[in-house]
Amino acid sequence: MSSLDALFSPRSVVILGASDDSAKWGHTMARGALDSPGGRTVLLVNRRAAQVLGQTAYPTAVAARTAHGADVDLAVICVPAASFLDAVQDSVDAGARVIVGITVGLSETGADGAALEKEALRIAREAGARLLGPNGLGVADTHTGLQLAHDVLLQGDVAVITQSGNLGLDLAALLADRGVGISRFVSLGNQSDLNVVDFLWASVKHEHTRAVAIYSEDVVDGRGFLAAAQALHEAGKPLVMLSPFRTAAAVRTAASHTGSLTTSSMVIDAACAATGAHRADHPTHQADLLVALRGPQRMSGRRTAVLTDGGGHGAVAADALAIVGLSTPMFTESTLTELTEAVWEHATVTNPVDLAGGGEKDTDSYARVVQTLLTSSQADGVLLTGYFGGYTARQSGLAVPELIAAQRIVDLVAAQSKPLVLHTIYPDSPTSRLLHDSGISVHRDVDRACAVLAGLVQGDNTGLGLPVPQPADPVVDVSYEASRALFAEAGVGFPMAIAVSDRAELEAAFDARGMTFPVVLKATGQLHKSDGGGVVLGLADREQARAAYDDIVARLAPPSVSVEAMADLDAGVELIIGSVHDPRFGAVVMVGLGGVFTEVLGDTACAVAPVTVDAARELLLSLRGAPLLEGARGRAPVDLDSLADLVVRVAHLGATHPEFSELELNPVLAGPDGVLALDARIVL
Repeated sequence: MSSLDALFSPRSVVILGASDDSAKWGHTMARGALDSPGGRTVLLVNRRAAQVLGQTAYPTAVAARTAHGADVDLAVICVPAASFLDAVQDSVDAGARVIVGITVGLSETGADGAALEKEALRIAREAGARLLGPNGLGVADTHTGLQLAHDVLLQGDVAVITQSGNLGLDLAALLADRGVGISRFVSLGNQSDLNVVDFLWASVKHEHTRAVAIYSEDVVDGRGFLAAAQALHEAGKPLVMLSPFRTAAAVRTAASHTGSLTTSSMVIDAACAATGAHRADHPTHQADLLVALRGPQRMSGRRTAVLTDGGGHGAVAADALAIVGLSTPMFTESTLTELTEAVWEHATVTNPVDLAGGGEKDTDSYARVVQTLLTSSQADGVLLTGYFGGYTARQSGLAVPELIAAQRIVDLVAAQSKPLVLHTIYPDSPTSRLLHDSGISVHRDVDRACAVLAGLVQGDNTGLGLPVPQPADPVVDVSYEASRALFAEAGVGFPMAIAVSDRAELEAAFDARGMTFPVVLKATGQLHKSDGGGVVLGLADREQARAAYDDIVARLAPPSVSVEAMADLDAGVELIIGSVHDPRFGAVVMVGLGGVFTEVLGDTACAVAPVTVDAARELLLSLRGAPLLEGARGRAPVDLDSLADLVVRVAHLGATHPEFSELELNPVLAGPDGVLALDARIVL
């Protein structure tokens, strides 16, 4: 029996710290074990009582095993922290293959607790056992009858893997409200041994799991997470991740612009984008997405058709769709012609499509319009918003026609691949229940309906096309000149530059072949050269350059000054391209518009490195300012192929040098004829 089989399908369970006191976890776990179906042996351990819950209690797990003549598979420890080590030793001595630690007061409390937890893990590993938790809320497998959690969970097909037990129970309750049950529930606790990645892999082949929900503050093994999430995607099992840290308070302190612009939240978004996973903002959103993603329909793009029976609902829906990144484009001739034939003369058909009361005169017009929208090449999904569902709620003469129209809509949706989501004033009406029970997502709030549609957009899943390369020889010298040289070796182009340390070398630099005015002077040895007045641009002749050199030396006393040919900044678009080393995911490449003004514009995106050329191109085009790259307002488009190639090279450099915490090119000048890096920085 494998360790995870012993966890989810144990033949015998021992509860250490079993109690008659209903306020204690030892009571909850013991009661759950005794009430679980499956015919497994349940042994109770309590050092002071001979009976617990009407069952014989033993002073130790070893005594319980001796009495029953067989090793235990699963031990659940519900004792105070001071007794945790003894309980772990007792469990492995009784033959436990897996230990579930409910005990609190360990690594989450500080160094002393962490030392106890580390020793407990050592004891378990030396005995060949695995440890879940501690500081967890239990585990359940509804298909094997194991219910060792705070609540008895509804049987179903969603695996819930959570670092917060209460959030996991919250999600399970929200799913139950939607008629969806749980296949497995795992409260990770402190993840001292078994972690979120272990349970993602366990979900890939678990026949009773159809979708996976996780809440995680620490994925522990970022690259392992990517591989497991990718495997789930390939198995057709949606993964919906709830992870906090979207706020500015979560931005880690970093030395370079790249580091300060790449937050842990951005990295999680990048990991989800790379693997086809979905990120939720709160448990309700997570439950909504899980229900919708269990169906086969997906948005192949972001164009949304809106069908309403009132102008107000249509206008509000269009705004709500824009907030979640979906568009409501105007329809052109072919679709307009079909829509005009499907509705009465007072309707609006440009998008949103407003029946303007026509549904009451001809209820089937709802279904006819839905058919046109689902088959149109001008829409990737449909939002039906407003009153639909209300005719059966009021039991009017239109109740039966509405039900007939609803059934037609169900059949139309099932026959093709685009999703339809319903926002209705009457989510509990017979019509709405018919749509819900048929797999169509139904919501009372339009923002929730729009968020679900956005979650159904099918990504390109191009982010994991390359394996992590082997590390290169470590680099020690990250001075400006050395950093620039390392980038140049990787194929990055720069303007001509010569480092000088005195006036004689300055004069020689002016005379060097290829050096032309105007020039730029840069004080080396500073992390942010421009912030300290260490960069002087547009020096038109020798006299200006000499004066600027003397001023820089007097003010900053740099180890050297770099004399560089100045690029024409009006000839292209300025960007920043860099990489940071994330403690969980490794190298993460970041792109942004604005160069030195990137922080002001706040237009950045990142991806887990290394990346393919296609992924790099998609990353660049995901920027809000991407139209500048494609040639906005009559400008010539930049050489996007060369720009994407540069992103690939920076990502590869970051991935092959784990000793670099940050590296960046800022600014990068992208123009119609290629790209040029104007500054380089590396931080060990």
